[in-house]
Amino acid sequence: MMYNLTILEPGNLDGLIYLILFILFSPPIFLALIGLFLFRSKHKKAGKVFFILAGIYLVVGLGICGALLAGF
Repeated sequence: MMYNLTILEPGNLDGLIYLILFILFSPPIFLALIGLFLFRSKHKKAGKVFFILAGIYLVVGLGICGALLAGF
């Protein structure tokens, strides 16, 4: 007796890839923009901290999201 299990098969998963890429790139961009605005004002030290946070978030995000996209 064979059941029809085509409803369990996923269709197009491009939206999931775009969501993962959005999660990967949007926080570092926002942190870098905040750092740029702070660096141009009189809060230069806080701007540098936000640039460092953006870089760390990007490296960690590339590692985690890259591993998810690669299938490991």
